[in-house]
Amino acid sequence: MAGVREDLEAFAAELFDGFFRADQRRWGQAYVRGLLLDGRRKSVEPMSARLGEDGNRQALAHFVTTSPWNPAHVRARTA
Repeated sequence: MAGVREDLEAFAAELFDGFFRADQRRWGQAYVRGLLLDGRRKSVEPMSARLGEDGNRQALAHFVTTSPWNPAHVRARTA
């Protein structure tokens, strides 16, 4: 599992490298991990619970709902 986590962290770091703010990069990476973890519900509250210490529900919800970032950059990096 450690090797997969390292690969996932490297992928997420590259995905969000264009974000100027460190907190946006951090919560973007946590959001990607939350989406890929086991669990049926992919809304913020259950994802934050599965993320454990990385799962601050309020900060994750802020990233998803109100944090200003350009999704075009993420889409381009994903493609």
